[in-house]
Amino acid sequence: MADIVNRIEGRGCVVRGSDIDTDRIIPARFLRCVTFDGLGEHAFEDDREQAKGDHALDKEQYAGANVLIVGENFGCGSSREHAPQSLMRAGFDVFVGESFAEIFAGNCTALGLPCVTLAGDDLATLMDSVELDPEQTVAVDLESRTVTSRAGTMEANVRDGTRKALLEGTWNATAVLVEAGETIEATAARLPYVNGFAN
Repeated sequence: MADIVNRIEGRGCVVRGSDIDTDRIIPARFLRCVTFDGLGEHAFEDDREQAKGDHALDKEQYAGANVLIVGENFGCGSSREHAPQSLMRAGFDVFVGESFAEIFAGNCTALGLPCVTLAGDDLATLMDSVELDPEQTVAVDLESRTVTSRAGTMEANVRDGTRKALLEGTWNATAVLVEAGETIEATAARLPYVNGFAN
């Protein structure tokens, strides 16, 4: 069984803007990699280059942050799984935003990375708070569906199926499959087409 994901806390990093697509999260030229190793250093590469050191991922106050706080429709565009892979390898364990593209959120769940949403006003308050005090702790609790910071405790939303998978540790399909190995073998032994109709 995969690890249970219940409560994640740490320091936040604010990336403002709506409709940030997967092309911006990880540019297409990095999709040719054989493995995902090293993708973290290229997260938001083009945006960071254009910002000339003023991008959130390059700011010293956000160094070591593991809670990425974003805007509306984050992760839209192509379905590339490299996007959450690059953010995970850049050190992020959870995403808080106003909304997430469906495929991006699904790819995050497959990695054990929760995407939780806040109402627009609450998100704006959280962003302002973290920008003013980047050293504060931001806690995302899937059990209670809350995000807590110095700005207070806010009601968060996460899809029921996603929340269940994360809380029960069934988010990793490969781990679930491996754990069910004996059951799979027993079922296969009973299926005539697996054994060439010999039985």
